[in-house]
Amino acid sequence: MADCVTKVELSVSCTNLLDKDVGSKSDPLCVLLQKTGGDSWTELGRTERLMNTSSPSFSQRLRLDYHFETVQDLKLGVYDIDNSSSDLGDDDYLGGVELTLGQIVSSKSITRPLQLKKGKPAGKGAITVTAEEIKDNRAIQLEFEARKLDKKDTFGKSDPFLEIFRKGDDGKWQLVHRTEVVNNNLNPTWKKFTVPLQTFCCSDLERPLKVDCSDHDSDGSHDLIGSFTTKVSELQKTAHGSPVEFDCVHPEKQKKKKSYKNSGVVSVKSCKLLTQYSFLDYVMGGCQINFTVGIDFTGSNGDPRSPNSLHYMSPDGGNQYLSALWSVGQVVQDYDTDKLFPAFGFGAKLPPDFQAANHEFALNFNPTNPYCQGIQGIVEAYRMVLPQVRLSGPTNFSPIINHVASIAAGAAQTNAASQYCVLLILTDGEITDLDQTRDAIVRASRLPLSIIIVGVGPADFKAMELLDGDDGVLKSTVGEAVARDIVQFVPYRQFKDAPQTALAQSVLAEVPTQVVSYFKMRGLEPPKPPKPQAAPKS
Repeated sequence: MADCVTKVELSVSCTNLLDKDVGSKSDPLCVLLQKTGGDSWTELGRTERLMNTSSPSFSQRLRLDYHFETVQDLKLGVYDIDNSSSDLGDDDYLGGVELTLGQIVSSKSITRPLQLKKGKPAGKGAITVTAEEIKDNRAIQLEFEARKLDKKDTFGKSDPFLEIFRKGDDGKWQLVHRTEVVNNNLNPTWKKFTVPLQTFCCSDLERPLKVDCSDHDSDGSHDLIGSFTTKVSELQKTAHGSPVEFDCVHPEKQKKKKSYKNSGVVSVKSCKLLTQYSFLDYVMGGCQINFTVGIDFTGSNGDPRSPNSLHYMSPDGGNQYLSALWSVGQVVQDYDTDKLFPAFGFGAKLPPDFQAANHEFALNFNPTNPYCQGIQGIVEAYRMVLPQVRLSGPTNFSPIINHVASIAAGAAQTNAASQYCVLLILTDGEITDLDQTRDAIVRASRLPLSIIIVGVGPADFKAMELLDGDDGVLKSTVGEAVARDIVQFVPYRQFKDAPQTALAQSVLAEVPTQVVSYFKMRGLEPPKPPKPQAAPKS
């Protein structure tokens, strides 16, 4: 059951708006637009119109869907409304601002000067936009047991399992959870399970629930043992020490026999409401995403002066390495306040002596300060370094992974959810130190770190796919499994002809889940946790 798309609500206020009305202040309204490609913008919503104020605080919030893996360009425009038509073309424009949703959520609240057009300020007018995630971040944790269930199998006892349904708005029952099967047992205890409250009962503690207890048959024709109905508020009574038990009733048996009481009793062993934090809770609570880049300068890329080389600069100044860097970097940079990104190269021999190959050299040749200003800074450092180094080998990933892992280990020691590292490795995929890299990844899986590998060029990326671990769990050389999945690999060639945003969407889609899984594993709350709130009925 996929969770609904994350929704964000923006609240807007302004100060010092221009006065366009003679003898009184403006009557402002704010409209929210999202870029839908090229120069086209789509209106997503507008606030109410406030009368006679140059410093409005709008109460009507603006809602939109949030996607971490894309850059969502937004425009907020403020208008002075002097008529009843909804067309804004005949209303005075008091100024606007262009922002990305990533910028707003990573600052939580952002204030910018209003502009009438690029470079032309709208007097002293300013706009403040604050973001809040719309959700119920609670989950329900339940444990059920049963006793004296009816025996359904001719040989042996029943193999019971539970299915829990919530009543939909249309009156139909919708399955929200199915337990495991306990074989050959009429007095089973099922494992504890956790379901988001929104999924379980639409966050409504009084919503009717139905529980079916059935006997599992391998041919799929499960036999109903019995059912009962309840609601979360009733299940919660176990927390106060009173036993919560239900007669498991089979409707057919009830009809046939007057003396029929039940086909067994199901009881609630424990019921708790827990808080489950989301990626946005961490980002908006002050968690920084630190972005590091590693670029492959090994000989297998081909001589950069030759048009066949993966590092060859085409006449327009680009190549696959730079395209991949731009695509992913543009999304991630909004979540890093200082916009200073450490960037490294590996597998090249460096001037002046061109001795042994270096497996983690600062792209700007400044080992004590390897930071580049923004993605543009990394691009410039790459263009500068390319003619100065000699491509060499072997292709060792582990030094750069261990380098970033040591930074992540420092962040982990603070015991706060304040930093998370993302390492982007751009490579042609011919890896030499596969064993050391596997060991480095297994160690790093216990740290606040995600690794994104983009494979450039035509190689067979079998080794990279092994590191990704999607087909099975990645293990170290001594058989230790990763603590959580932290590597995401994609070959650039799949996206060569796709829009530039497609690559980022593919590689970054798993990052929010990886961030949450790490802090959850460590039991760390966001630095500034959100105020508890029940989801509004949508």
